[in-house]
Amino acid sequence: MTISVDKDKKLFTLQTKNSTYQMKVSRFGYLYHLYYGKKIEEPDLSYLLYNGPSNYAPYPHESSDKMGSLTLTSQEYPSVGTGDLGSVALDLENADGTHVVNLKYKNYQILDNKYSLEQMPSFYGQGVQTLRIVLVDEVSGIEVELLYGVFDKYDLLTRAVRVSNFGKQAVKLNRVQSLSLDLLHGNFDLIHFHGRWGSERNLEKLPISHTTTTLSSNYGVSSAKENPGFIVTTKNADEMSGSCYGFNLVYSGDFNATAEQGTLGQNRITMGLGDNQFSWKLEPGASFESPEAVMSFSSHGLTQLSHNFHDAIRNNLCRSKYEKVRRPVLINNWEATYFDFTGKKLLAIAKAAKKLDVDLFVLDDGWFGNRSNEDHALGDWFVNEKKLGLSLKELVQKVNNLGMDFGLWFEPEMVSEDSKLYRHHPDWVLNFPDRKPLLGRNQLVLDLSKESVRNYLFERISDILDSANVSYIKWDMNRPITDWYSKGLKDQGELQHRYVLGLYDLLGRLTRKYPDVLFEGCASGGARFDLGMLAYEPQIWTSDNTDPINRLNIQYGTSFFYPLSAMGSHVSVSPNHQNGRITPFATRSAVAMAGTFGYELDVTKMSEVEQQQAKDATDFYKKIQDMTINGDLYRLLSPYADNDLVAWQVVSKDKSQSLLTIVATDVVANPAFIYLKLRGLAEFSDYKVDGQIYSGQTLMNAGLKLDPLKGSYSSRQILIEKVS
Repeated sequence: MTISVDKDKKLFTLQTKNSTYQMKVSRFGYLYHLYYGKKIEEPDLSYLLYNGPSNYAPYPHESSDKMGSLTLTSQEYPSVGTGDLGSVALDLENADGTHVVNLKYKNYQILDNKYSLEQMPSFYGQGVQTLRIVLVDEVSGIEVELLYGVFDKYDLLTRAVRVSNFGKQAVKLNRVQSLSLDLLHGNFDLIHFHGRWGSERNLEKLPISHTTTTLSSNYGVSSAKENPGFIVTTKNADEMSGSCYGFNLVYSGDFNATAEQGTLGQNRITMGLGDNQFSWKLEPGASFESPEAVMSFSSHGLTQLSHNFHDAIRNNLCRSKYEKVRRPVLINNWEATYFDFTGKKLLAIAKAAKKLDVDLFVLDDGWFGNRSNEDHALGDWFVNEKKLGLSLKELVQKVNNLGMDFGLWFEPEMVSEDSKLYRHHPDWVLNFPDRKPLLGRNQLVLDLSKESVRNYLFERISDILDSANVSYIKWDMNRPITDWYSKGLKDQGELQHRYVLGLYDLLGRLTRKYPDVLFEGCASGGARFDLGMLAYEPQIWTSDNTDPINRLNIQYGTSFFYPLSAMGSHVSVSPNHQNGRITPFATRSAVAMAGTFGYELDVTKMSEVEQQQAKDATDFYKKIQDMTINGDLYRLLSPYADNDLVAWQVVSKDKSQSLLTIVATDVVANPAFIYLKLRGLAEFSDYKVDGQIYSGQTLMNAGLKLDPLKGSYSSRQILIEKVS
């Protein structure tokens, strides 16, 4: 039983394979949080609750002993106006202008299936129990359903909140967080992943202190500035040891998360919708659902925490048929041609790529309307046959005749001012009244909260997919959203969330209609790398920065929550187009293999030596791709450590095969040998490494001794295979 309830003690316990989560209804009806951490069998942890005096702190009116202050006691879902002076999970304005909702326990229900959300993606799974706890404010008639999904084998809990108005007057929701977690005591660090375009998901560690730390995005997307995934750890936790709590949000718009230490040393984490402009009018009889939050606990360090998230994402989030199977090795023409191409040039690239055993040719931006640069025609989704010199169907057929699949780039959410679509429908864009719009990449944002806009995009994309054998879509989104105004929308505070709901509606319609099409997400690279997009698209372009040395940091940070199967990663030309760095082909391909492998360069200009290197790399990746897609990742040497080496290892689930990759970020004279302890192997099995036989026990405890790497940004890959 993953969920148990002691009705007499009003005690709720959620158990996974290795973790325990417990709550209790207090004497005044409040829902207290007791514990989240390493598994404890049949616990009653009520004794952990603070039961001291409410010194200079407000306490409930019912308390005759002046105890029970909610700002001193750990809450399961803290709300505004109740005397809890920390970050609250629910803030609403009543019809009389007051900000108060006093939530007390009403009832519970255990379901033998995973709850689902009506308009947003969420994790799914068989054999997953749901706990539903209802809290109510008797004065206003507001009810809050706390939903918990228990994924036992992944040590994963999902959480969502449904707020319903059973009162007689409308209320305005100002803040609805998907989770709040109070850790009763302890000193913790916060690991978060910040960045910018071309440098996404950089790891930073901060102590959780009495100052509230806020992680958020106000970009209209989950953003490169701050990823929704973050980790709370005990001091000195590392890859193999220490307690780690991971949090993430199944959402693709603005979000908000906080971490703070209370006055008595307790720690509070909150996470949910971004609330700097959010408001939602909740009429009598109406309900509002929060996005789903995901949390996991590991008592064995960061690696196990990552594995929990990786396995759950691969098995229980995206329903695409491509999620757990081989992905095509692709060639994208963008860095080869940018906008300057013809059908003849594209076919030449495809023919050259076929010799490298590439499976999929992807035609990027510039194939539609009169699109010749980024200043115009976005939104005019009609094939430019004059530019191509043939129809899309003919081009696709010629590529198919080479033995390759065909993919297309779209940026459906955007429109150029200089476009037929904008001239015909200026009312379809987000823009403040009577003001000139802000621009990003010379484009505006279509208002996906409008059904008419979504229907237009669905019809145009469908017409193109129905006209030719297109098996892949790259879904791009190249600017932050800033001009938050929708003509005709009564409550503009609802717009940001309605936009994301509209995006999910459009993606859901398309992925259901075209289940055989592989969708890859992109947002100026990795500006929308989140669980919400991964629910529809099994892979996301990790960054527009294809330099392999910069990618070491980017892919390292991404790997803490997201599996390699989700990371789009390509081999590009040297010198690199983003930073001019010169790197060996072997290093470019080795780094790109830590993801969904492909090419982003003009293969017609490669030398014979480079062509052979590329063919060998493609063939090798195909040999180890199943392991990359479904295996376990071990981060051995961090790019943030001062050792001039970065190393990682992928191990197949059955431990029969492993790939070790080492990249030198600097080299020195008179170097030491490289000593690496491997991980994840079968302890009492033998493995072949460079023609030598070692036991798994030896490789993981004594390790390998390897010759130093020489040359600029050199690398080495070692395939390790079980022999007994």
